[in-house]
Amino acid sequence: MPHQSSLIDLSIHGIHYHGPITSNLSPTRWVELAIRRHEGILSHFGALVCNTGSRTGRSPKDKFIVQEPSMENQIDWQRNQMVSPEQFRRYREAVTIYFQRRELFVQDASVVADPRYALKVRVIADQAWHALFSQILFRSLNSKNFSSQPEEASHEQFEPDWTVMVASDLRFKPEIHGSKSETVVAINFAERTILIVGTQYAGEIKKSIFTILNALLPLQGVLPMHCSANIGKDGSTALFFGLSGTGKTTLSADPERQLIGDDEHGWSNEGIFNIEGGCYAKTIRLSAHGEPQIWSALRFGTVLENVPLHPETRIPDFEDESITENTRGAYPIEFIPNAVPSGMGNHPKHIFFLSCDTFGVLPPLALLNQEQIESYFLCGYTAKVGGTEYGVKKPQMEFSTCFASPFLPLPPRRYAMMLLEKLRKHPAKVWLLNTGWTGGPYGTGHRFDLAHTRALLRAALADHWHQSESSWQIDPIFGLRIPPHCPGVPSILLQPRSTWTDSAMYDQYAAKLVEAFRKESARYQN
Repeated sequence: MPHQSSLIDLSIHGIHYHGPITSNLSPTRWVELAIRRHEGILSHFGALVCNTGSRTGRSPKDKFIVQEPSMENQIDWQRNQMVSPEQFRRYREAVTIYFQRRELFVQDASVVADPRYALKVRVIADQAWHALFSQILFRSLNSKNFSSQPEEASHEQFEPDWTVMVASDLRFKPEIHGSKSETVVAINFAERTILIVGTQYAGEIKKSIFTILNALLPLQGVLPMHCSANIGKDGSTALFFGLSGTGKTTLSADPERQLIGDDEHGWSNEGIFNIEGGCYAKTIRLSAHGEPQIWSALRFGTVLENVPLHPETRIPDFEDESITENTRGAYPIEFIPNAVPSGMGNHPKHIFFLSCDTFGVLPPLALLNQEQIESYFLCGYTAKVGGTEYGVKKPQMEFSTCFASPFLPLPPRRYAMMLLEKLRKHPAKVWLLNTGWTGGPYGTGHRFDLAHTRALLRAALADHWHQSESSWQIDPIFGLRIPPHCPGVPSILLQPRSTWTDSAMYDQYAAKLVEAFRKESARYQN
C-alpha cells in the first residue's frame, strides 16, 4: 500500500484539503502505479514509456526568477526573465488550489554527491511517473553509494531545502493568471520553491534544480558545469561541456572509462562531483552497436519519453521522430556497469568543449590556448538540436554561453573567471571537439561519424600527440591548433576545407562564422 498521508504533511507547503498522497515508493511500485493510472505502458525491454503531450522539450521562454532581495543583486536580469513576488504568489495559489482533492505523488531525494554541498529536495507532482523520474534523476537521501530506494525512516523526519511543485495538467490562462502562456516555470530563491505548470516534459524538473545550483554553488566557491564526466584507468578525469544532443552522454559512456555523471557537475577545491543520481540520454537513432551501455540501461526501472512503440510487440523504434527528435531515456546511473558509486572524481586532466558546428567549417578536434579557452567558453558556440526546446524542429546555430545559457542565473563572466581560476590551480588540456557537420553545412554535409569522434577522443585522452604538438598545423581562419593525424581517422577529415567539394563556398561559410564569433565575443569584452 502507498505510504499514508500522515507521514507527509503537505500543509507546510500550503497544500490543504488534498486527496490521497502517495510518497517515496520503490521504483517497481511507482511503475505499477503509473500503469494503473494509464500514464504510460511498458516497452518490450521493460522500460516505462510516457508521452509528454504538446511540450516535448524545455520551455525557456516561459521560465522566470522571482525578483526578491536575497538574490536580486546576484541575478543577471539581462538574461533571465523576472517575475514579481506578488505574481509568484498568484501562480502558487493557483497551483495549491489545483492540488486540492487531487491525488498527489511525492518523492524526497537529495542532489550533489559531495555531502558538503548537498541539498534535500521534495518533488510534489500530479503524475506518478514524474515522481519516478525524480527518484531516478536525483540521489537517495542517506546512501553513500548506489541505492534505488532510501530508508523509510529518513523520510519521516524529512525537511526539504527546496520544494518542486509540478502541476503538469494545469493550464494557465494569461488573461486570468497573468502568465505569458499556459506554461510557467518559476523559481523563488526566498521561498526555496519551484513551480512547474502546464508541461509534462520531465526535463524541466531536473533543469530547474540545476538552475538554482548554478546560483548557489558559486557562492560557496564551486563552479557548476553543464558537462558530463568520466575517469580513466589511471585516475584521470575528463569533462565534456555541451548542450543537450551534442554528445555529452554518448561520449562519456565509455566502456574503457568509469562514468561519474552524464550532464551536471560541480568543481570544488577538492575535485569533481556529480549533481544527479541518474542519466537523461537522447535516444533518437540509438543503437546497440553505437551506444551499447545506454542501450543496455533502458530496461525495467527506467523511463522513456516520447519514444514510439510497435503496437503489438512494444519494441521501441528509436529511428522514429514522428513525435519529436528529442526522445529521451532516464535511467539510474548504476545501470551503467562501470559508473563511479561515489559520484566524485579528481581534478580534470582533459576538458572538451562540444561544439556541434552546423556550418561544417570547424575541425573535428583542436587544442585551445588560454585566450581561446576563455573566448570559446564565453561564446559557447554549438547548436540547438531539434526538439530540445519547445518549437525547435531542426538543428540551428547557437551561442550558448558557458554551454549552459538557459540555466545560468548569474552573469556568464563570473562562471568563466571561475573556470580560468580552476585551470590556473589545476592545469588541464582544453579541447574543441566538433560533433557537428563536415563536408558542408547542415542539410548539405553530413555529421561526423561517431566512430571517428571516439577515435579522436581516445587519442586526446591518451596524449597521443604529446611529443609532436610542435608540428601541428594552425588553421588560417580560426587560429586553431589541429593534429596532423589520428589512428582510425582519415587525414582529410582533420582539415575541414578539404572535405568540401566547393572550396570557395567553404570560405564563405567560414567567414560567416568568424563574423558571428566577433559579434558574440564583443558582448563579453570589458
